[in-house]
Amino acid sequence: MPTTEIQSPQLSPSPPNSIPQWQPATWKEYLAYVEDPNVEEIRVFFNDGYLWVDMGNEGINHARFNRLFSMLFLSWFARTPDVIWEDLGGCVIEKPKQRGGAPDLMLYIGEGAPQWTPGEPRRIDFNKWRVPDLVGEISDTTLATDLDEKKCLYAALGIPEYWVVDVKGFRIFAFYLQEDGTYQQVGESSVLKGCAIALLDRTLEQMQQGTNGGAALWFSQQIATLS
Repeated sequence: MPTTEIQSPQLSPSPPNSIPQWQPATWKEYLAYVEDPNVEEIRVFFNDGYLWVDMGNEGINHARFNRLFSMLFLSWFARTPDVIWEDLGGCVIEKPKQRGGAPDLMLYIGEGAPQWTPGEPRRIDFNKWRVPDLVGEISDTTLATDLDEKKCLYAALGIPEYWVVDVKGFRIFAFYLQEDGTYQQVGESSVLKGCAIALLDRTLEQMQQGTNGGAALWFSQQIATLS
C-alpha cells in the first residue's frame, strides 16, 4: 500500500531576528515538524489548535542558564540520596492530538519516569506515562509567551510546578498548579522541598559577573546547612 509523506507545513515567515509567533495549525502539521528527520535545532509547541516553532541554534545565554539548572538539581538532590529523580529537560512531551511541547527543564521525582523502548517515538506520551513533577523554560527572548501561552499549555497538561527563568532579569517566576487547573505564583518550590525561590534568584545573580559553574558552587555552599 502506498504511503503518504507528511510535509512540514509552511507557516507565515517571520522577519529575521523576530520572536516566533503562535499560529493556527493542526496536530498533523505539528507532527510534521517533530517527526521530520531533516529538521534539527528546533523546538515545537502545540496547544489546542495553535503551533509555535522556534528554529535555530541555542544561544550562549540560553545555554549558560540551561546548564546551570542541571548542576543545581544535582547539588540539591545530592543532599537526599534516597530521593529518586530523573532530569529529562529538552524531551518532547505530548498529550496526543491535543497538546505538545519541549520544556527546557523537566524533573520526575519518584518512581514512574518514562523509559524509551526501541521502535517507539522518542517522545513522552502522556497517555502512557505520568506527567513530570516540574517543567521550566529558560526565557532569554521568549519571556512573554513563557508567562502566557506556555503557562496555559503546561497547566492544561496538569503539570504540578512550572518555572520561568528570566535570563535578563536574573529571577525566577515559580508557579504551582491549583485545584481549579490554573497556576498560582509561589515563593517556595514544592518539588525541591524547602528551596526558596529567593535563593534561586540570588544564585542567578551570581551569573552577572561570574560563570554558571561558579554560581552552582555558590548555591551548593548555601544549601549545605539546610536540614
